[in-house]
Amino acid sequence: MSGVSRIKEFNLPDLGEGLTEGEILAWLVKEGDTIELNQPIVEVETAKAAVEIPAKWAGQVRSIFHPEGSTVEVGTPIIAIDTDPGAGPVEASTTGAPSADLPTPSAASLAAVEIAPEEGMVEPGLIGGVAPGGRTAVLVGYGPRNAPAKRRPRKGASPGRAATAPAAPVPPAPVAAAPPTPAAPVATSTPAASAAATANGHGRPGGLVLAKPPVRKLAKDLGVDLGSLTGSGPLGSITREDVQRAASGTATAAEPSTVAAPATSAAAFGADRERRIPVKGVRRLTAENMSRSAFTAPHVTEFLTVDVTRAMKALDRLRGRREWRDVRVSPLLLVAKAVLLAVRRHPMVNSTWAGDEIVVKEYVNLGIAAATERGLIVPNIKDAGRLTLRELADALTDLVQTAKAGRTSPADMSGGTLTITNVGVFGVDTGTPILPPGESAILAFGAVRELPWVHKGKVRPRQVTTLGLSFDHRIIDGELGSKFLRDIGDFLADPEAALLAWT
Repeated sequence: MSGVSRIKEFNLPDLGEGLTEGEILAWLVKEGDTIELNQPIVEVETAKAAVEIPAKWAGQVRSIFHPEGSTVEVGTPIIAIDTDPGAGPVEASTTGAPSADLPTPSAASLAAVEIAPEEGMVEPGLIGGVAPGGRTAVLVGYGPRNAPAKRRPRKGASPGRAATAPAAPVPPAPVAAAPPTPAAPVATSTPAASAAATANGHGRPGGLVLAKPPVRKLAKDLGVDLGSLTGSGPLGSITREDVQRAASGTATAAEPSTVAAPATSAAAFGADRERRIPVKGVRRLTAENMSRSAFTAPHVTEFLTVDVTRAMKALDRLRGRREWRDVRVSPLLLVAKAVLLAVRRHPMVNSTWAGDEIVVKEYVNLGIAAATERGLIVPNIKDAGRLTLRELADALTDLVQTAKAGRTSPADMSGGTLTITNVGVFGVDTGTPILPPGESAILAFGAVRELPWVHKGKVRPRQVTTLGLSFDHRIIDGELGSKFLRDIGDFLADPEAALLAWT
């Protein structure tokens, strides 16, 4: 088998729902490993879940293109696999022309396997040049160049000099001193400031300083010279805090040898007392969805405090039954059943606003908000309204265990129609939850507490909880929302009587 067909590059696949990128969490293989077909090779986190991707071919891992922690676009090669490692070394010449002892490669072979150019033709690391390890540097997604790479002409360079590249590295010749020229608006204005920026590593050739436009405007308004500052932002960029400290007289001076005065106020704390968390993956998707929902759907929240003493006793009796002894039974099970039965009585609650129409759904994909190490996710139980109480209990258990293990698939988090968020597990009484996009109602289930309660004319200790229902007021008006929440409360107050009356 020739090297052209045996080396396969595996691209990051579209993992569903039109996702455009993923973060490589962990490589499950390393270069040189022998792998089998469908063997998991990498764990990737998308905006919805963390998934393991299996190998598309069996063979030997030739190259891994992206390290752990990299964010890679869908369709980008992430690994190269030698599908026939026993066939010997891959046929590829190391010179610009074929050897006289070897057959001339075909045009198809040259198009698929790039032959490294002669040493000195291009600089190492440039497209078409020899990268570290002897590989040919390629432009991802386009393959290697078949011609020497050319630099873009530098600003101010003559066309003739920019177009001509030396055959081998040449030491730079001494350059005569030139009279100073006015600096561009984004460059530092004095030679001393330029030297300081270059000395502290935060400048750029010509005295350029890394700073965003709002920071530059702030510096201009406060009369602060950016070239005299040492940036504390990413890649040494100047931040608003750097400018404000300089304006208050606590920043470092233009000369590197000058030591700043001790900080005397809270405003003088630097980046060493801060922690920056990249917003990506599940957290980014959650933020986008919550922002979109909060500012598009008019939210209304209602609250109801319920005596759930009978519901807790019903759960105890259920746990005592022989067929339920190995089943995880929690108050959330009864809340989920109450929501599903209340939807039957008020189907408009299970709907979506579609602009010119309201889509009422005859199925309930019941979402359960789950807190994971990677952020909040909302997997859902498909067609939960058709499940028996035992089937619903098993589905809730599987959903929670899968979410905690970080193995929830994108399909399990799509298509939700109605959601429950159990804030009670954190000891919280209730809340005002934000609707997941496309849904019209979400129920917050609070902690169950023993409180003094008036029962049969006397104050007695009872098991009490508070429910919070947020709904889209474009679809659900106050009457419908109140009746829906009341029916959930009635079920939890006496679930056995409600089951007899409603089913």
